[in-house]
Amino acid sequence: MNRTSCLGMIMIILLSVSCSQNNPSQKSAVTPAPAINSQLTDQEKAGGLMTPEILWKFGRLGSVALSPDGSSVVYTVTRIDLATEARQTNIFSMPAAGGDPVQLTTDGGSSPQWIDSGKKIAFVKGDNLFTMNPDGTGQKKVEGLEGFEIFNISPQGNMIYFTRRVKLDQTANEKYNLPKAKVRIIDQLMYRHWNYWSDYSYSHIFVASFDDSAVTNPKDIMEGQRFESPLSPYFDEGEIAWSPDGKYVAYTTKRLNGKEDARSTNSDVYLHDVETGKEVNISEGNMGYDRLPVFSPDGLKIAYQSMERDGYEADLDRLFVYDIKTGSRNWITKDWTFDVENIRWADNENIYFVCAHMGTSQVFRTSLAGKGVEQVTRGSHELGSLSIQSGKASASVMSFSLASELASIDLSTGEVKQISQINKPIYESVRMGKFDEKHVTTKDGKDLQMWVVYPPDFDPSKKYPALLFCNGGPQSTLGPFWSYRWNFQMMASKGYIVFAPNRRGVAGFGQAWKEEISGDYGGKDMQDYLDATDAMAKEPYVDASKMGAVGASYGGYSVFYLAGIHQKRFRTFVAHCGVFDFVSEYGATEELWFPDFDYKGPYWDNSKSYLYSPHLLVNKWDTPILIITGANDFRIPYTQSMEAFTAAQLHNVPSKLLFFEDEYHWVMKPQNSVIWQNELFKWLDAYLK
Repeated sequence: MNRTSCLGMIMIILLSVSCSQNNPSQKSAVTPAPAINSQLTDQEKAGGLMTPEILWKFGRLGSVALSPDGSSVVYTVTRIDLATEARQTNIFSMPAAGGDPVQLTTDGGSSPQWIDSGKKIAFVKGDNLFTMNPDGTGQKKVEGLEGFEIFNISPQGNMIYFTRRVKLDQTANEKYNLPKAKVRIIDQLMYRHWNYWSDYSYSHIFVASFDDSAVTNPKDIMEGQRFESPLSPYFDEGEIAWSPDGKYVAYTTKRLNGKEDARSTNSDVYLHDVETGKEVNISEGNMGYDRLPVFSPDGLKIAYQSMERDGYEADLDRLFVYDIKTGSRNWITKDWTFDVENIRWADNENIYFVCAHMGTSQVFRTSLAGKGVEQVTRGSHELGSLSIQSGKASASVMSFSLASELASIDLSTGEVKQISQINKPIYESVRMGKFDEKHVTTKDGKDLQMWVVYPPDFDPSKKYPALLFCNGGPQSTLGPFWSYRWNFQMMASKGYIVFAPNRRGVAGFGQAWKEEISGDYGGKDMQDYLDATDAMAKEPYVDASKMGAVGASYGGYSVFYLAGIHQKRFRTFVAHCGVFDFVSEYGATEELWFPDFDYKGPYWDNSKSYLYSPHLLVNKWDTPILIITGANDFRIPYTQSMEAFTAAQLHNVPSKLLFFEDEYHWVMKPQNSVIWQNELFKWLDAYLK
C-alpha cells in the first residue's frame, strides 16, 4: 500500500547499502573487501534453473548517469555475498551506444555524477565524497564533507547541495539524562514511518561552496524547520534540483506536522534563491502531491509532477510547468489520463517522460506548444532511470526474464537497445520461461489484461499447477518487472504457471480504471481475480485442481479476502504483510491519508468499506494458508498477520506463520530472503504437487 512509484523505490532500497533502523536514508560505511564471487557453481550450471541462491548472485544495476555530450554512461553495480551478507557497489562506464564496460572503482563507489562539463566524475565512497577522471584515474577525496546523504554539484561546478540529518529535539533518554532507558514519549502522530521510529532528526538541504577539492561554508537552507527534504520515507534525490545557472535550488517538502502530516499528501515545490535566501512556493494552492522538479535547459521554467487531490496518494500524476519570470503554471498533459514520471527536458520546448501504459512502462514525449502526448517506445518491458543529454537517451530496462540492464533509446525511432550485459554468465546457464500477454472478458464485460509466465521447457500437452499473483499497491503498476522476492522466473522454474492480472485499481490503464478500487476493495477487483482464475482454469495446460493465490501488501489483503470467497477455486494461499482487520489496521498504521481515502474514512464514521475487511469472512476459511510478516513493518503492522494466523489456527485451517524479526514491508536481507523462498516453495509444493 504505497505510491505508484513504489516499485522504483524498492529497487533503490535493494541497491543501497543497508540502512539503520532509525534512519532509512543513512549510508553505512563501506569497507574495502575482496571482490565478491558471483560465478555459478558447476552444480548450479548443471541444474540450469533459477534458485534462491542464484538470485543473490545477480549483479544489480543502480545509479545511471549519461555524460553531458551523450557519448558515455556511468552506472553502478551492486553484488552481494550470501554467506556474509556483504555488499559491494562499484562504478562502471561504457559507450552510450554500447560497447565494452570499464570498471572505474574497485574498492567501492556509488552515486556517480558528471561534473566540470564531463571532464570529471564525482561519487561517494564510504562516507566521503570523491572525484575522479572519466577513466577512473586520479581519485581524490573532497575535504570538508562528512555525514551527508544526497549530494549534487551545481552545473558551474562552484557550488554543492547535500542533505544531512539535523536533530532538533531531545529523546526521552537525553531529556532525563538516563542513557539506558528505553522509552518514547509520544504526543503527536507520525512518530514512526514505514520501518523506522522518529529520532527527532530531519533531512535538511545544505548549500556550500565547492572547488573540486573541498566543501566550505555550508548553510542549512531549512534551518530550524521540523520538515524534511526529500520526503520521507523514500528520500528520492530527484526531489531536489539545481538551476542551470546555479542561482536556484528547487526542492520538495511537506510543511505539516502531527495529524495533519499523517492525513495529508500536500507537499509543495519551493524555489530557493541561493544568494538571498528568498523562497517561492511554485505549487501553492494545489493540495495534493507536488514533487520532483526539473529545470529547463535555459533555466526559465520548472517541470514537475503534480497530483490534485489532498489525501489521495494515487491521484493522476500530471505534468506541470512553472514559468519563473511570470509565476504562471500550466498543466501540459491535460488530456492525458496516465501517470507521468521521470520527466526530462530534451530542449526548452520538448519534454520526455516515462509512463505506465497498458501493462508496460514506456517513454512518451510532449511539448509546451500543446501538441499532445506521443508514445516513443514500445515492447514488453519496463523502462526507468531515463536520461537525455545532447539528443541522446539512455534508460534502464527490465522484464520478467531480464534483471535491470542499461539500454539506449533512439528518440526518433523509439528503438530500445540493451547495451549492458551485467548478468550474461547467469543467463547463459539458467533457462528462462517465456512470458506473454493474455486478455479475458470480465463478468461486467471489461477487457482484463494479464501476464502469463510459463515454466522453462514448457510443454503445452502437459498440465501444470498455476499461481494467481495478486498485485500490491493497490494502485501500483503491474508490468513485465524483475523482482528479487516475487520473482516469476523462480516460480516458473519450480514448475508453476504464473498469471498476473491487471485488475481494477492498477496504474497504467487510465485514471478511471485505477479509481474503481477505492472504497470497493472486495468488489470489482476481486471479481477480476476470480474471472482471470476461471479463464486460466480452462486452459488445457493448467491443472485446475492445483491452483494457488499469492501476494504481498494489498496482494496479501487480496489473498485474505479471496480465502473467504473463492468457493474451492484454490488449493492454498500465501499472504505477505496483508491487511486482515481494517479497524485495528487503521489504529496502528501511520500514513492515515491512505485509509482515509481508500476506506472512505475512519471506522468510527461507519464507512461501508469496512465491510470488506477479511476478518469478517474468516468463518468461511477452509484452505491452507501461509502467512508472512516482518516485525519492523509499520505500514501494515505485523499484528495484522498475527491476527490472521490466530484466526486460521482457531478455525482448524492448516496454517503457518513466517515471522522475520528484523524485516519490514519487504524481506531485504539475503539469508532471510533465502529462507523466505525456501519456505514459500515448500508450502506451495506440499499442496499443489
